[in-house]
Amino acid sequence: MSSVEAPMRVHVQNHPGENPVFHATEEVWRRAADRHPGLARRLDVSIGWTRADLDAAIGDTEILVTWVAMVKETREILASKAPRLRMIFCTSAGIDRVIPFDWLPPGVVLLNNSGVHARKAGEWGTMALLMLANRIPFFATRQRERRWEKVFSPSIRGQVLASIGVGELATPTLRQARALGMRTIGVRHTAAPHPDCDEVVETAALDDVLPRADMLLVACPLTPATSGLVTRARIARMRRGAGIVNMARGAVIDQDALCEALESGHLGGAVTDVAVPEPLPADSRLWTTPNLLVSPHVSVDDPATYTPDSLDLFFLNLGRFLRGEDMPNLVDTTRGY
Repeated sequence: MSSVEAPMRVHVQNHPGENPVFHATEEVWRRAADRHPGLARRLDVSIGWTRADLDAAIGDTEILVTWVAMVKETREILASKAPRLRMIFCTSAGIDRVIPFDWLPPGVVLLNNSGVHARKAGEWGTMALLMLANRIPFFATRQRERRWEKVFSPSIRGQVLASIGVGELATPTLRQARALGMRTIGVRHTAAPHPDCDEVVETAALDDVLPRADMLLVACPLTPATSGLVTRARIARMRRGAGIVNMARGAVIDQDALCEALESGHLGGAVTDVAVPEPLPADSRLWTTPNLLVSPHVSVDDPATYTPDSLDLFFLNLGRFLRGEDMPNLVDTTRGY
């Protein structure tokens, strides 16, 4: 006698603090399910909006789809009141807020949504490089001061871009930088070649790379190994007039040292989409540091595609999970991403 396989319990938990354009509504889920009908029909899905919704669902949830902020806020519940939990899929690429992973129950896999940010990241990163090349942070500072001061800048062609990180955030920017005629140097944990880098070095060689760079792109995950990686001493090693773009996490860079290097004129400009803390308080010196442009952590999130693409990644990983195959978004808890 054949038996019918019981559906897998999936709970999709929204976070009330996130912008509503990124919420996984019933309609957004239905459209994703229509794109993956074979897997979707095997799922029993609930969608939550409040902490009470999560509390009510977690006891029989096997797969949780949620924001990393919600995971951070409910780690104790996930560790103690989710006996059937097998997978957590975070709709965020960075999972630094839940490090260390000692809360993660044995046998539960943690996944992120790395892969949905590339197109937007490439557009924003390329824009930031062109802004530095054309001294836009300098002119923005002069505009606030109501000063008409001409400064001419050379073409970006021939300049050197060093990138800390050569993953999803950095790769499209590196590709566009080469198309603009820049020389690109990747810095990562291994010196293995990268198709969009003219040269790749290990992180240990960062001190040797910095004096060669006209611009530094910071696009790596925040882990114990990268926290504070761009120190005061390393900023001092950069060429006078060089620029920095940060689209990783604020804690990768010594922010006070960055501000001081801009104030002294050692750095010619900087563009950052991230800060410590976030939201940036009104009295932060970043707001008034000359030749610095700040955006409020919006560089890589496309409101039209972010959540649908995240759910497509979820279904991709779910299919491989059920078939016992490698999952592309599985977080390596030993490396922190």
